[in-house]
Amino acid sequence: MLHRLAPPALHARLWMALQRRVLAWGRMVYLGAVVLVLTLSPSTYAHPARRSLMQRIYLETAPILPGFTVLAALLSLVLTRIVVVTALSYGLTAYALEMVIRVLVLELIPLTAALFVALRCTIPSGAALAQLRHAGHLDALRRAGADPVRAELLPRVAAGVFACITLAALSCVVALVMAYLGVYGFNLAGLPSYTRMFGQVFSPAVTLVFGLKTLLSSLAVAVIPLASALYDEGEALSQQSELGGLARMFAVLLLIEVASLVGNYY
Repeated sequence: MLHRLAPPALHARLWMALQRRVLAWGRMVYLGAVVLVLTLSPSTYAHPARRSLMQRIYLETAPILPGFTVLAALLSLVLTRIVVVTALSYGLTAYALEMVIRVLVLELIPLTAALFVALRCTIPSGAALAQLRHAGHLDALRRAGADPVRAELLPRVAAGVFACITLAALSCVVALVMAYLGVYGFNLAGLPSYTRMFGQVFSPAVTLVFGLKTLLSSLAVAVIPLASALYDEGEALSQQSELGGLARMFAVLLLIEVASLVGNYY
């Protein structure tokens, strides 16, 4: 009898798990659309909201900018040295610097910046947003006639996107400088060939893919952790929801990386 009742119970559990996943993805897409509409709305940049938004952007970006810049410089020097020495041993010196730029600037730096911002900014912001929800702050905003998404979610999402794009852009510049110094040293003799090779790598199509990859990665790490923290699913499912949000974030980043590789090399 117990053996006959097991399949329906398993079927019900699978159906409930599927419903939770579809609901979580739907909430994420919905909040992303709402944030996009609020970002394009002029009322978002009125004086009180603009001050809160700028303050949040500064607090999320400024503290992590020096540390990640140093990390990007060290990573660039180490990777450049490894690739150049390996290329010398195989007689492929002419392709060493191009390989460094393709691997480091096009692939590693945007992904590393997104993960760094997620660990240092958006995941802690999601935890803080969940605490505000449990404390009743979001419900108090609704009773006062304010929009919790505009007041609490939008500044955190905008700060995460801005921090990710800023870190990726600055680190790419630092990586390009470190790659040049690692190959040519402190002289300008290799600057013409370096700029020519840089133009060959960053064709219009590659530049477009690189920009879309950076933008989509920043949106993924900013929206998904905060969307997972905004809704109350009960104490029993709260930890599972947070882990599911992290899994969805990594899955989206993986899909973006795969799409970037396909766009650049196929």
